[in-house]
Amino acid sequence: MSITGVTLVIGASGTTGSRTAGQLIAGGHRVKAATRRATPVPGADPVRFDWSDPATHADALDGVDRVYLIPPPGDSDPASVMLPFLRQARAAGVRRAVLLSSSAIPEGGPAVGMVHQALPGLFDEWAVLRPSWFMQNFTGTHAHAESIRADGAILTAAGAGRVGFVDADDIAAVAVRALTDDRAPNAELVLTGPEALSHDDIAAIVMEVTGRPVVHRPLTHEQLRDRLAAFIPLEFATLLAGLDRAIADGAEDRTTGTVQLLTGRPPNGFRAVAERELNDSIS
Repeated sequence: MSITGVTLVIGASGTTGSRTAGQLIAGGHRVKAATRRATPVPGADPVRFDWSDPATHADALDGVDRVYLIPPPGDSDPASVMLPFLRQARAAGVRRAVLLSSSAIPEGGPAVGMVHQALPGLFDEWAVLRPSWFMQNFTGTHAHAESIRADGAILTAAGAGRVGFVDADDIAAVAVRALTDDRAPNAELVLTGPEALSHDDIAAIVMEVTGRPVVHRPLTHEQLRDRLAAFIPLEFATLLAGLDRAIADGAEDRTTGTVQLLTGRPPNGFRAVAERELNDSIS
């Protein structure tokens, strides 16, 4: 049995937000879909929301009792805008919050790690999703997918390090359970796919599925940092390059049973996701 109410999905046009909104709606739940332009989402009530514009926050929170939180993209200090919003949400009657964080960022760590640390003190019902790196990084609009399309290459500073890449559909399925089950997890949930793969493994699978040549081109930490800094602030570029270095050192070489535990089914493997998404996305 699940709780009833209205869920605010922040970032409802994004990779996990759109899937979470869609799965909630398919399950008969009421959704307010929050985007910066109040983008229409079938079956949801659209609302304009911008982390950097507090004037949009009250309307977004009106009438909701649960919220799915996507941090502001590219912000190295999301706590400065998210914590005031979360205090406002609690005062407005929100009783459950589910935060999207990352397997690479622990509680109390940099960026969204500070929001993770604060969440249990703000809400009695909560969960922090800590997914591994998304499989959709190779199929959507991420830099890896773009470089596959343009150059047939995946560029990282991860070396031979392996990652338990996870399907965004599985992240959304866990988010829906965390948002709607009678009992909130009140825990951090590390989410992975069924196996840990190197970027060489990913390149080989992409090539097998699409028939196009794809290779993994290793970069140094400094090369990746400088490459990223051409598009994003240096501080954030340094953080991201450091995450690749952590992968090279084995930090993401793990799998968990959390998707199966929460959803009752095994997580999707990368080959299945590639067969589902890649041919269309790189054509």
